[in-house]
Amino acid sequence: MSDLIDDDTGNTPEFTVSEISGAVKRVIEGEFGFVRIRGELGRVSTPRSGHVYLDLKDDRSVISGILWKGTAARLDTRPEEGMEVVVTGRLTTFPGQSKYQIVIDDLRPAGLGALMAMLEKRKAAMAAEGLFAPERKQPLPYLPEIIGVVTSPSGAVIRDILHRLRDRFPSKVLIWPVAVQGAKCAPEVARAIAGFNALAPGAALPRPDLLIVARGGGSVEDLWGFNEEIVVRAAAASRIPLISAVGHETDTTLIDFASDRRAPTPTAAAEIAVPVRLDLLTWTGEARSRMSRAMSQRLETRAQRLRDLARALPRPDTLLDAPRQRLDLLGDRLPQALIRSADRRRVALSRIAGALRPSLLRRTIAHGREALGRRADRLTLRTILQDLTRKRDQLDQLATRLEDARTRRLDGTRQRLDGLARLLETLSYKATLARGYAVVRGEDDQVLTSAARARAASGLEIEFTDGRYRIGGAARGPRKPTPAPKQGSLF
Repeated sequence: MSDLIDDDTGNTPEFTVSEISGAVKRVIEGEFGFVRIRGELGRVSTPRSGHVYLDLKDDRSVISGILWKGTAARLDTRPEEGMEVVVTGRLTTFPGQSKYQIVIDDLRPAGLGALMAMLEKRKAAMAAEGLFAPERKQPLPYLPEIIGVVTSPSGAVIRDILHRLRDRFPSKVLIWPVAVQGAKCAPEVARAIAGFNALAPGAALPRPDLLIVARGGGSVEDLWGFNEEIVVRAAAASRIPLISAVGHETDTTLIDFASDRRAPTPTAAAEIAVPVRLDLLTWTGEARSRMSRAMSQRLETRAQRLRDLARALPRPDTLLDAPRQRLDLLGDRLPQALIRSADRRRVALSRIAGALRPSLLRRTIAHGREALGRRADRLTLRTILQDLTRKRDQLDQLATRLEDARTRRLDGTRQRLDGLARLLETLSYKATLARGYAVVRGEDDQVLTSAARARAASGLEIEFTDGRYRIGGAARGPRKPTPAPKQGSLF
């Protein structure tokens, strides 16, 4: 029995693990070769190497797949979990884990419905983050000096934008050339937006006041680069106001929701960016005319108001009549008042001077000597000499103080009299006559201050600075000026 078992075992060929794995690999790769598989993406993993590992699944089975780094970089659509795709590649095995897998050469969404489902899912996620919130929108500048345009430099889009700007309001334009379709579109557009924002204001290459991201129309696949997350985040993070003009009016991309303003076409973006120069000139002219009319009306109103107020005010001559008359009355009374004041001061000075005469001092000293003589009998000689010396010193001090007080009093009085004399000379009407004025008097030697009194008088006498001249009445020769009384000396 043991011999039969040994014989059966010896007829079965033996293979190594590698031989079996290689045989399975050759069978699978030879039987299937390149295949197209439709399924839903399950697990999607991207390690540091840059390769992409994923699972393709349906409701019953799962196939592992791999995208090499170079192939993943060329894809128009980034694989995401839950996306329905059609992949093209070759089936192979991985002996290290005893499994079969597909090496993917191309990956595309499975029809327009899959793309739109993925787009709606991405849109909802970004809206939940607040990237599309209205409060993030920035107001567009009314008249931007520099406009930055992110688009292809060779397409019709940039020509349409430049032509429209030139027609409406010529502005400086900075163009950042990018790919507007394919795998390079999203990263280049994102770098362009970030690059414009990185420019410093006032530098050699100035920072734009407004950005326009533009592209012509196309299919959903052609415009897909503007739905990528890096483009949407770059537009939302832009500190420069941004207008999106991607596709035609019916085309919608995610950058439209993140931008500050959406334009239906690139030409419409240029119209939104700048106003019409002729309209501005017309408005400026109308505003200038309205301002001129308003200023003229305002000046006329103020001038009429000023004229009305001026009529209500009295004439300047009328305002000065009463003060002028009071001045004349006070001028007539001032000389006599100064003379009386000087007389009173002279009498007071004479009274004070009489009280300070040396004879009074001598009598006071004599009385002191008599009193001293009466006390001399009661004092010793030495005491008498000391007291006499002390009294003499006090007497000398008193005499000096009295003399100083007398001198100061006389000097102060003299200065006041001199001041009053100068004031009298200044305010006297004689000085006014020297300036070309004259005093008109009647027959009774009264000063005439009005024309009516002068006409009523039978004769007039006019006093000039060098004398008087009589007109009409009894003939009299010119009167010589009465000399002013000389002020007598006070001393």
